[in-house]
Amino acid sequence: MNALPAVCVIIPTRNRPALLARAVHSVLDQDYGGDVRVVVVLDRAEPDALRDLPDSPRVVVMKNERTPGLSGARNTGVLAAHEPLVAFCDDDDEWLPGKLSAQIAALTREPGATFASCSIEVDFDGRRNVRLAGADQVTYADLLPSRMAMLHSSTFLIDRDSLIAIGLVDEHAPGSQNEDWDLLLRAARQRPIVHVDEPLVRVHWSARSYFSRDWETKISSLEWMLDRHPDITTSAVGAARVYGQIAFGHAAAGARREAWRWSMRAIRTRWREPRAYLALATAGGVSADWVLAQLHRRGRGV
Repeated sequence: MNALPAVCVIIPTRNRPALLARAVHSVLDQDYGGDVRVVVVLDRAEPDALRDLPDSPRVVVMKNERTPGLSGARNTGVLAAHEPLVAFCDDDDEWLPGKLSAQIAALTREPGATFASCSIEVDFDGRRNVRLAGADQVTYADLLPSRMAMLHSSTFLIDRDSLIAIGLVDEHAPGSQNEDWDLLLRAARQRPIVHVDEPLVRVHWSARSYFSRDWETKISSLEWMLDRHPDITTSAVGAARVYGQIAFGHAAAGARREAWRWSMRAIRTRWREPRAYLALATAGGVSADWVLAQLHRRGRGV
């Protein structure tokens, strides 16, 4: 009998067949000795979305039966899983060798742990940058001043029963954005998140995908986070960061008055918050796309 726990890996997708195939292969190629099953969840996808999918009995395809979007698609997979552990991978990302084995080992070493993450390598159109956490666990307090971008949703490995107990991915998150930060906060409030501080997931960014922005949704999701998690404002660093992000969103959308208002709020909270000044520069005429390109080349976001 296999003593290693079985894992269900949930990959939502929408009309990106080549990227989906790469993500699925990266999961199937893991060296983990336990059972691994991939559940591909079609979210408003066309049949052609599956054209490059490997023919494997370990791959199951289903439609998103819940709220359209990433959150509903992930929850569809979680509720369909029968394995004790579930993991997420976005269809444009890929797991690197040893990811799953390292996380299972880390969970095993920490009695009572139910949630594991790992660090990432950001690939921006072929230019790669590693993002490390500098820690082997992440607490609730750690997540208030910083979103900790290296704890990307494609790194999540979670005990399924514990996930259902704390609550599924919130489908009320505007545009399914910041739903991963929300889940991290809710999970870390219960117990620290086990973290493998190695870049075991490659997160792909591209100019094409990042220069097309729905700034209104990004702003709404950040305001939703402030309403849902008021503890963020107990950290001057965390509050100023979110205020600066909202300011930048308004500036990129051309709402200069709102950009100024939120920038000033960020600066009053913490005068060294760089996003406030990026927002002011963008409101003054600097291209938001140019600012984002400079950040993404360094594996950073606003």
